[in-house]
Amino acid sequence: MYYTLFKYLLVLPISRFCFRPWIEGEQNIPAAGGVVLAGNHLSSGETFLLPAMVRRPMTFPAKAELFRGDRGWQSKVLAWFLRAVGQVPLDRSGGPASSESLRPVLDVLRRGGMVGIFPEGTRSPDGRLYKGRTGVARLALGAGVPVVPVGFFDTRMEPGPFGIPWMTRPGIVIGTPLRLDGTPRPGEDEHAVMRRVTDEVMAAIRQLTGQEYVDSYAAKPTGAPVSGDRP
Repeated sequence: MYYTLFKYLLVLPISRFCFRPWIEGEQNIPAAGGVVLAGNHLSSGETFLLPAMVRRPMTFPAKAELFRGDRGWQSKVLAWFLRAVGQVPLDRSGGPASSESLRPVLDVLRRGGMVGIFPEGTRSPDGRLYKGRTGVARLALGAGVPVVPVGFFDTRMEPGPFGIPWMTRPGIVIGTPLRLDGTPRPGEDEHAVMRRVTDEVMAAIRQLTGQEYVDSYAAKPTGAPVSGDRP
Protein backbone atom coordinates (compact mmCIF):
# COMPACT_ATOMS: atom_id res chain seq x y z
CA MET A 1 0.00 0.00 0.00
CA TYR A 2 2.74 2.45 0.99
CA TYR A 3 4.63 1.76 -2.25
CA THR A 4 1.64 2.75 -4.40
CA LEU A 5 0.83 5.72 -2.19
CA PHE A 6 4.32 7.20 -2.29
CA LYS A 7 4.78 6.47 -5.98
CA TYR A 8 1.60 8.02 -7.36
CA LEU A 9 1.09 10.82 -4.86
CA LEU A 10 4.68 11.93 -4.43
CA VAL A 11 7.56 10.47 -6.46
CA LEU A 12 5.95 10.23 -9.91
CA PRO A 13 4.31 13.71 -9.91
CA ILE A 14 7.51 15.37 -8.64
CA SER A 15 9.67 13.50 -11.16
CA ARG A 16 7.46 14.40 -14.10
CA PHE A 17 6.95 18.02 -13.11
CA CYS A 18 10.49 18.83 -12.03
CA PHE A 19 12.74 16.65 -14.17
CA ARG A 20 10.59 15.93 -17.28
CA PRO A 21 12.01 12.43 -17.82
CA TRP A 22 11.49 10.25 -20.88
CA ILE A 23 11.44 6.48 -21.26
CA GLU A 24 11.69 4.09 -24.20
CA GLY A 25 11.14 0.34 -24.37
CA GLU A 26 8.97 -0.26 -21.30
CA GLN A 27 7.08 -2.85 -23.35
CA ASN A 28 10.22 -5.02 -23.10
CA ILE A 29 9.59 -5.64 -19.40
CA PRO A 30 7.66 -8.90 -18.95
CA ALA A 31 4.14 -8.19 -17.72
CA ALA A 32 4.40 -10.79 -14.95
CA GLY A 33 6.91 -13.08 -13.29
CA GLY A 34 10.28 -12.56 -11.70
CA VAL A 35 12.72 -10.34 -13.57
CA VAL A 36 15.93 -8.42 -12.87
CA LEU A 37 16.37 -4.92 -14.31
CA ALA A 38 20.12 -4.23 -14.56
CA GLY A 39 21.39 -0.78 -15.48
CA ASN A 40 24.39 1.51 -15.59
CA HIS A 41 24.78 3.75 -12.55
CA LEU A 42 25.50 7.46 -12.96
CA SER A 43 23.52 8.95 -10.11
CA SER A 44 21.56 8.18 -6.97
CA GLY A 45 18.51 9.66 -8.72
CA GLU A 46 18.12 6.48 -10.76
CA THR A 47 16.95 4.61 -7.66
CA PHE A 48 13.69 6.59 -7.57
CA LEU A 49 13.41 7.57 -11.25
CA LEU A 50 13.16 4.00 -12.61
CA PRO A 51 10.47 2.79 -10.15
CA ALA A 52 8.52 5.99 -10.82
CA MET A 53 8.57 5.56 -14.60
CA VAL A 54 7.71 1.87 -14.98
CA ARG A 55 4.29 0.36 -14.25
CA ARG A 56 5.30 -2.74 -12.34
CA PRO A 57 6.29 -2.38 -8.69
CA MET A 58 9.98 -2.99 -8.15
CA THR A 59 12.42 -3.65 -5.36
CA PHE A 60 15.85 -2.08 -5.14
CA PRO A 61 18.21 -3.80 -2.69
CA ALA A 62 19.67 -1.06 -0.46
CA LYS A 63 22.83 -1.27 1.62
CA ALA A 64 22.13 -2.94 4.93
CA GLU A 65 23.39 0.01 6.99
CA LEU A 66 20.42 2.10 5.89
CA PHE A 67 18.00 -0.29 7.60
CA ARG A 68 19.59 0.06 11.05
CA GLY A 69 18.20 3.47 11.91
CA ASP A 70 21.00 4.03 14.41
CA ARG A 71 22.24 7.47 13.35
CA GLY A 72 19.61 9.84 14.62
CA TRP A 73 15.98 10.44 13.76
CA GLN A 74 16.66 10.94 10.05
CA SER A 75 18.12 7.45 9.79
CA LYS A 76 15.13 6.03 11.67
CA VAL A 77 12.75 7.70 9.20
CA LEU A 78 14.77 6.38 6.24
CA ALA A 79 14.83 2.85 7.68
CA TRP A 80 11.05 2.96 8.19
CA PHE A 81 10.51 4.26 4.65
CA LEU A 82 12.66 1.57 3.04
CA ARG A 83 10.78 -1.17 4.85
CA ALA A 84 7.38 0.44 4.20
CA VAL A 85 7.90 0.49 0.43
CA GLY A 86 9.15 -3.10 0.35
CA GLN A 87 12.87 -2.63 -0.18
CA VAL A 88 15.31 -5.24 1.13
CA PRO A 89 18.75 -4.93 2.80
CA LEU A 90 21.91 -6.03 1.00
CA ASP A 91 25.23 -6.61 2.75
CA ARG A 92 28.00 -5.23 0.57
CA SER A 93 30.96 -6.19 2.76
CA GLY A 94 31.83 -9.14 0.52
CA GLY A 95 32.36 -12.82 1.23
CA PRO A 96 29.79 -15.14 2.86
CA ALA A 97 27.80 -12.24 4.38
CA SER A 98 27.13 -10.74 0.96
CA SER A 99 26.16 -14.11 -0.50
CA GLU A 100 23.76 -14.76 2.38
CA SER A 101 22.19 -11.32 2.00
CA LEU A 102 21.10 -12.22 -1.54
CA ARG A 103 18.53 -14.63 -0.07
CA PRO A 104 15.72 -12.05 0.53
CA VAL A 105 16.31 -10.64 -2.96
CA LEU A 106 16.02 -14.14 -4.42
CA ASP A 107 12.79 -14.58 -2.48
CA VAL A 108 11.35 -11.47 -4.16
CA LEU A 109 12.23 -12.86 -7.59
CA ARG A 110 10.86 -16.33 -6.83
CA ARG A 111 7.57 -14.75 -5.76
CA GLY A 112 7.34 -13.13 -9.19
CA GLY A 113 8.65 -9.69 -8.24
CA MET A 114 10.82 -7.26 -10.18
CA VAL A 115 14.23 -6.32 -8.78
CA GLY A 116 16.44 -3.44 -9.88
CA ILE A 117 20.22 -3.72 -9.57
CA PHE A 118 23.33 -1.80 -10.61
CA PRO A 119 25.95 -4.46 -11.45
CA GLU A 120 28.82 -1.94 -11.20
CA GLY A 121 28.14 -1.84 -7.46
CA THR A 122 28.65 1.91 -7.18
CA ARG A 123 28.19 5.04 -9.26
CA SER A 124 30.55 5.50 -12.17
CA PRO A 125 33.20 8.08 -11.18
CA ASP A 126 33.64 9.39 -14.72
CA GLY A 127 30.65 8.30 -16.82
CA ARG A 128 32.29 5.19 -18.24
CA LEU A 129 30.79 1.71 -17.78
CA TYR A 130 32.79 -0.40 -15.35
CA LYS A 131 33.15 -4.14 -14.85
CA GLY A 132 30.04 -5.70 -13.32
CA ARG A 133 30.00 -7.65 -10.09
CA THR A 134 28.63 -11.17 -10.31
CA GLY A 135 25.65 -10.66 -7.99
CA VAL A 136 23.44 -9.98 -11.02
CA ALA A 137 24.29 -13.41 -12.45
CA ARG A 138 23.75 -15.13 -9.10
CA LEU A 139 20.32 -13.54 -8.77
CA ALA A 140 19.14 -14.29 -12.30
CA LEU A 141 20.45 -17.85 -12.44
CA GLY A 142 19.52 -18.61 -8.83
CA ALA A 143 15.90 -17.58 -9.38
CA GLY A 144 15.71 -18.72 -13.01
CA VAL A 145 14.56 -15.33 -14.27
CA PRO A 146 15.51 -13.11 -17.23
CA VAL A 147 17.61 -9.96 -17.01
CA VAL A 148 16.37 -6.82 -18.76
CA PRO A 149 19.20 -4.36 -19.52
CA VAL A 150 18.54 -0.68 -18.78
CA GLY A 151 20.41 2.38 -19.99
CA PHE A 152 20.27 5.69 -18.11
CA PHE A 153 21.06 9.06 -19.69
CA ASP A 154 21.48 12.56 -18.22
CA THR A 155 20.68 11.33 -14.71
CA ARG A 156 23.58 13.07 -12.98
CA MET A 157 22.46 15.21 -10.07
CA GLU A 158 23.56 18.84 -10.17
CA PRO A 159 22.72 21.80 -7.90
CA GLY A 160 19.35 23.22 -8.92
CA PRO A 161 16.98 25.80 -7.43
CA PHE A 162 17.87 26.60 -3.80
CA GLY A 163 20.77 24.16 -4.06
CA ILE A 164 18.47 21.14 -4.37
CA PRO A 165 20.01 18.26 -6.38
CA TRP A 166 18.45 18.32 -9.85
CA MET A 167 18.25 16.33 -13.10
CA THR A 168 17.44 17.88 -16.47
CA ARG A 169 15.48 15.72 -18.95
CA PRO A 170 16.87 12.36 -17.75
CA GLY A 171 16.17 9.37 -19.94
CA ILE A 172 15.72 5.62 -19.63
CA VAL A 173 16.06 3.06 -22.42
CA ILE A 174 14.94 -0.49 -21.66
CA GLY A 175 16.33 -3.30 -23.78
CA THR A 176 15.01 -6.75 -24.61
CA PRO A 177 15.14 -9.53 -21.98
CA LEU A 178 18.23 -11.72 -21.79
CA ARG A 179 17.79 -15.42 -21.15
CA LEU A 180 21.12 -16.28 -19.62
CA ASP A 181 22.80 -19.68 -19.95
CA GLY A 182 24.34 -20.83 -16.70
CA THR A 183 25.37 -24.22 -18.05
CA PRO A 184 29.13 -24.62 -17.51
CA ARG A 185 31.20 -24.80 -20.66
CA PRO A 186 34.28 -27.06 -20.89
CA GLY A 187 36.81 -25.94 -18.32
CA GLU A 188 34.46 -23.52 -16.52
CA ASP A 189 33.99 -23.55 -12.77
CA GLU A 190 31.18 -21.71 -10.98
CA HIS A 191 33.08 -18.45 -10.78
CA ALA A 192 33.86 -18.55 -14.50
CA VAL A 193 30.17 -19.12 -15.31
CA MET A 194 29.11 -16.17 -13.15
CA ARG A 195 31.80 -13.98 -14.72
CA ARG A 196 30.74 -14.90 -18.26
CA VAL A 197 27.06 -14.30 -17.57
CA THR A 198 27.77 -10.97 -15.86
CA ASP A 199 29.91 -9.84 -18.79
CA GLU A 200 27.02 -10.67 -21.12
CA VAL A 201 24.74 -8.42 -19.09
CA MET A 202 27.30 -5.59 -19.12
CA ALA A 203 27.70 -5.92 -22.90
CA ALA A 204 23.93 -5.52 -23.31
CA ILE A 205 23.93 -2.41 -21.11
CA ARG A 206 26.85 -0.97 -23.07
CA GLN A 207 24.99 -1.58 -26.33
CA LEU A 208 22.14 0.58 -25.01
CA THR A 209 24.26 3.40 -23.60
CA GLY A 210 27.25 3.57 -25.94
CA GLN A 211 29.52 4.09 -22.93
CA GLU A 212 33.21 3.34 -23.00
CA TYR A 213 33.82 0.09 -21.10
CA VAL A 214 36.45 -0.30 -18.40
CA ASP A 215 37.50 -3.86 -17.54
CA SER A 216 38.03 -3.14 -13.85
CA TYR A 217 35.78 -2.42 -10.90
CA ALA A 218 34.75 1.16 -10.28
CA ALA A 219 36.13 3.00 -7.29
CA LYS A 220 33.79 5.04 -5.15
CA PRO A 221 33.08 8.45 -6.75
CA THR A 222 35.41 11.23 -5.62
CA GLY A 223 33.52 14.21 -7.00
CA ALA A 224 34.75 13.85 -10.57
CA PRO A 225 32.33 15.12 -13.23
CA VAL A 226 30.01 12.50 -14.64
CA SER A 227 29.32 12.17 -18.33
CA GLY A 228 27.15 9.53 -19.99
CA ASP A 229 24.66 11.79 -21.70
CA ARG A 230 22.78 10.39 -24.63
CA PRO A 231 24.42 11.25 -28.00
